[in-house]
Amino acid sequence: MGDALRIALYILAGVAAIEAGALVVLRRLLVRSRQEAEELKQRADARSWLLSGGREAVKTVWNTANLMRKEGFGAAVRSSIEDLADWAEVERPDLARVTPDGRVVILFSDIEESTALNERIGDRAWVKLISSHDKLVQGLVQRRSGHVVKSQGDGFMIAFSRAEQAVRCGIDVQAALHQDAKRKRHEEIRVRIGIHMGRSVRRGDDLFGRNVAMAARVAAAAVGGQILVSEPVRNALRNCDDIAFDDGREVELKGFSGSYRLFTVQTEPDLD
Repeated sequence: MGDALRIALYILAGVAAIEAGALVVLRRLLVRSRQEAEELKQRADARSWLLSGGREAVKTVWNTANLMRKEGFGAAVRSSIEDLADWAEVERPDLARVTPDGRVVILFSDIEESTALNERIGDRAWVKLISSHDKLVQGLVQRRSGHVVKSQGDGFMIAFSRAEQAVRCGIDVQAALHQDAKRKRHEEIRVRIGIHMGRSVRRGDDLFGRNVAMAARVAAAAVGGQILVSEPVRNALRNCDDIAFDDGREVELKGFSGSYRLFTVQTEPDLD
């Protein structure tokens, strides 16, 4: 009986060892199977991403090439004003806290020929310049009780409750830039500014998009160093004796039918 029992125990131990080994092998197979499944999934995701990304890349290149073919190289280089206007059209920021009566004054600005300026001074100097410009504009906007809705690179979308605040802020910006260039004896940054006012906080209709787009188009019609305003802004400041405008000019604005009269704010000449 003793020998038989020992043999039985040996057999049971052998079976247990075989089962344990089988479990180890099975576990390794399961781990490997999961790894292979994950790798296959990652490859499939990567393939899908490459296909979709490739299609988008081709689409972008094609659209850019087509735009350049139709309208020239300059049309393919978007300004900060255009980017900000597109952002506002999608996001439709709530400007109700800026103005109590639903009417808001919108100011767009950006640095003229910023891409060329960036290439001329280099990336490091450009980053420093943009940081300084941002700090300058933010401070002047706050002083005139404005609200920076969005800033992007060298451009700003700013909201005011009154036309006078917006125009005086624009004058402040142009004067500060000119004085800064004189003080530091470097090339003056030329900023173009456009201002328009209208009911831009109402939702559920196209008044928001129309007035934001109009403000952006006014700014796009300006040149560096200029503050250009729409007729509603000029009319709102008829009683401000110390803010003067030129006689205005008729322009056509992209996306709007007919012509519109825009006025240049006549800033004081610099006195040495």
